[in-house]
Amino acid sequence: MLKKVFVSPDPGRSRLRFAARAVLGIGLAVVVCGMAGTSLIGAIIGGLAALLALFTVTDATVRGQAVTTALLPVAGLPVLTAAAALHDLPVARDLTFLAVVGAGVYARRWGPRGHSLGVFAFMTFFIAQFLHATTDRLPEMYAAVLLSVAAAAAVRFGLWCYERRRPAPAVPAPPAGTGLARITTRQAVQATAGAGFALVVGQLVSGDRWYWAVGATWWVFVNTTSRGETLVRGFRRVLGTVVGIGLGFLIAVPVAGAPVPTAVLAAACVFGIFYSAAVSYTWMMLCVTLLAELLYGLLGFLSPGLLALRLAETGVGALGAALAVLFVLPVTTHAVTDVWIQRALHCVHACTAQAAARLAGTEGADPAARVAELEQLLGRVRLSVAPLVHPLSPMYGRRRRARRVLDLLDDCAREIRGLVAVAADPEASHDARLAAACWRVEAAVEALTGGGTVPARTGGPRAAEPALAHLHDLEHALAELAAPLRSPSGSRLAGA
Repeated sequence: MLKKVFVSPDPGRSRLRFAARAVLGIGLAVVVCGMAGTSLIGAIIGGLAALLALFTVTDATVRGQAVTTALLPVAGLPVLTAAAALHDLPVARDLTFLAVVGAGVYARRWGPRGHSLGVFAFMTFFIAQFLHATTDRLPEMYAAVLLSVAAAAAVRFGLWCYERRRPAPAVPAPPAGTGLARITTRQAVQATAGAGFALVVGQLVSGDRWYWAVGATWWVFVNTTSRGETLVRGFRRVLGTVVGIGLGFLIAVPVAGAPVPTAVLAAACVFGIFYSAAVSYTWMMLCVTLLAELLYGLLGFLSPGLLALRLAETGVGALGAALAVLFVLPVTTHAVTDVWIQRALHCVHACTAQAAARLAGTEGADPAARVAELEQLLGRVRLSVAPLVHPLSPMYGRRRRARRVLDLLDDCAREIRGLVAVAADPEASHDARLAAACWRVEAAVEALTGGGTVPARTGGPRAAEPALAHLHDLEHALAELAAPLRSPSGSRLAGA
């Protein structure tokens, strides 16, 4: 677990910059709220609003990120108003909360912007429960949200917009479908059902902190698609919470809300949330749990009993998510993995064709964008296969095949990167044998995704020409993929 965070590669130090900018942006938001005369409650909601603005907005372009950031208060303030107005009407409040859950998940069908606005709306309702918001506090909360989002935007798009110097990343679209065949629709139903279970059981556990269970269910569904991904994420959430509560006894309880140590530790937790999010959900949840404990210390509510209650509510939320994905319109791990592997393989072919066209001198041929898309797709493949390669997975045969699939897809990506690097060399020349090699790659991809016979790699020594060498190695990896991607019965991709 330590190795995954501290040894994981950080190309261009993007995770480091992401985390450092978050500390700066959230710190500025809290300072601005303090200078505006808000209370401690206002400063906390402002800091959390800035955290969400910096964390959840993931549009491909800087312009898109700016538009989504500007829309966050439009999604959040009406929800905050409803949460405060329904504070003393528990039945109406609970039904509205479930509606926000369902709408927030359903909004993911509109891509990163829908996802960001859905998360912000949900968290606004959650924060209102966390701070026991009532209508008399609304003006202060409105001001805190608006000031904090503006401060976060000033840091992200003005002071430190490192994304401007980088090409926009390719964002893979979610699998298509209509009605209940659309995964986002099924997830909206699942999340609402799971949140309903968490809300009812969470209130039986605690009438004051029941929203922790709903929050746990919600976050288990974020960035997951299949039931396997959701179950693994639920396990990691509970594990991160357990470790975070253990640290809370050692750190947050002794600090007891002292302002300066709490501020320093909260900044460290924010850094940890942003730095670890891309590589370890367990580490991220550890930092989130410790940050929540520090905030409760500031509010004067922190106690060992509260920490034990948080663990119990987190368990209820994870159980609600597990029951929902298992019994309510389940999306199987195989179905999702099949889709992402096919898309990755088609992208391999597209990268190859663009690189060959570039070597042939075709104007406008640029494989670089396709390579970026391939990296994104492989990330989705790894996420979907994660339940099968998890150490606790009891299916040894599938776990071994899934790891073999990941290794071979990584081989394909490595050869593609090498091929693209050769194509980018202005001195590189076109070889007539490239067309035949590209045809064999295309045939292999079509066979893997269409159920045909994968052509065997041409024998003979490895080609001396760099482009041909990469293509031959790519053929070999695609031919090797045929075995683990198919079950003994011959069904497509069932082994993964």
